[in-house]
Amino acid sequence: MTHETKILIIDDEAPIRDVMSAALKDEGYQVSLAHDGESGLAAVRDVQPDVVFLDIWMPGKYDGIEVLTRARQEFPHVEFVMISGHGTIETAVKATKLGAWDFIEKPLSMDKILIVISNIISYQQQKEEKVLLLNKLRKSIALIGEASSIVQTKQIIARVAPTNSWILIQGEAGTGKELVAQNIHYMSARASRPFVEINCGGIPEDLLDSEVFGIEKGAMPGVDRTKKGKLDLAQGGTLYIAEIADMNMATQTKLLSFLDDKKYTRVGGAEFIENDVRVIAASSKDLEKEVKEGRFREDLYYRLNVIPFRIPALREHPEDIPVLVSFFSDNVSRESGYPKKAFSEQAIEKLLAYQWTGNVRELKNFIERVYILTPGEFVDVHDVRFAGLIDKEDEKAVEMQDLSTFREARAQFEKDYLLRKISENSGNISKTAEVIGLERSYLHRKIKAYGIDTKDN
Repeated sequence: MTHETKILIIDDEAPIRDVMSAALKDEGYQVSLAHDGESGLAAVRDVQPDVVFLDIWMPGKYDGIEVLTRARQEFPHVEFVMISGHGTIETAVKATKLGAWDFIEKPLSMDKILIVISNIISYQQQKEEKVLLLNKLRKSIALIGEASSIVQTKQIIARVAPTNSWILIQGEAGTGKELVAQNIHYMSARASRPFVEINCGGIPEDLLDSEVFGIEKGAMPGVDRTKKGKLDLAQGGTLYIAEIADMNMATQTKLLSFLDDKKYTRVGGAEFIENDVRVIAASSKDLEKEVKEGRFREDLYYRLNVIPFRIPALREHPEDIPVLVSFFSDNVSRESGYPKKAFSEQAIEKLLAYQWTGNVRELKNFIERVYILTPGEFVDVHDVRFAGLIDKEDEKAVEMQDLSTFREARAQFEKDYLLRKISENSGNISKTAEVIGLERSYLHRKIKAYGIDTKDN
């Protein structure tokens, strides 16, 4: 058995160094030795070990506590296990506070030493895997674009992410407010803790309080057990509150109280719960206007607006459309198995001329639609029109034709689209309806109206 794990033993007693070294080498570990604090500190710098066994009481310039203090500052990723022949609880507590992994008393048990090493290796592997996953996640949620407004947004995220400040993100629907919140969370020290979201616009007003803060058993009929709220679930992490302008006044008041003292009660509860959660709020509505019109608390607005964000609409940085098209194309190709499609210059010009009122989200959905509806690997102007992109020039052209021609064109588009989707789902009408988001009965009516010859498998 061999290990890449490097172990350093710092102890002034030669017999202990020799016995531990021999035993650990037999287990396949790479072992280095030092006889006092000064040489030990130099060895930490030279060897860059994974684990250090460090005697607390040593003669010379540095004792174990001093070596630990200096080395932890310089090498935070090295784990230290303190050893002592006459340790005290106070010394063990001090060493732990300084960052020691564990404290072992002499006479040393090799079984315990091997278990400690195994635990440290397991922890370090999990830590490395978590870092790799976080880096992969950060890459997958990266903000795409090089327009000055997007670059500025990225710079602000980099500055505020390491802080614990409340953040308010404002911008039109589809601009990527949730993506910004995720970037802030996963670039912060809370990255390994939960990112929990709640959308105030999608929850009935009378249920919002219990969704945010939880509800105690018996608080209302039918509640037979305590239910945790989003704040409970986000403990130590980030709570992202989308469309906070739709939060009712009572819940706003309770949220403000939590932001002030980090305590709250569940619905029907009397006991205060302390919680460390960073709140990031977002709104598609103009909150200043909501405040002026009495629909949002002014004090909560200013409490949340410590670091204001405004995410630009896509029409404000159209120069990023080509790179966004390429990015979304890569995603669709990778996730759906389609060969990556090339967009002609004329097709890109059409995309640049379009207003994109649904912003980046609308563009993303449109690229997915292009991939579904375009059979070849080259996308031209007629393909983006077929997928539903109608710009002002196209609208004028349609206006010059009579209405029946437009209806016929739309009907032909629907018929071709349904034929393709039914074929992709092997003629199964129920599955097709589910995939394209239509009611089965409505799809049957369309099939009958267009005279499509098929049967439900």
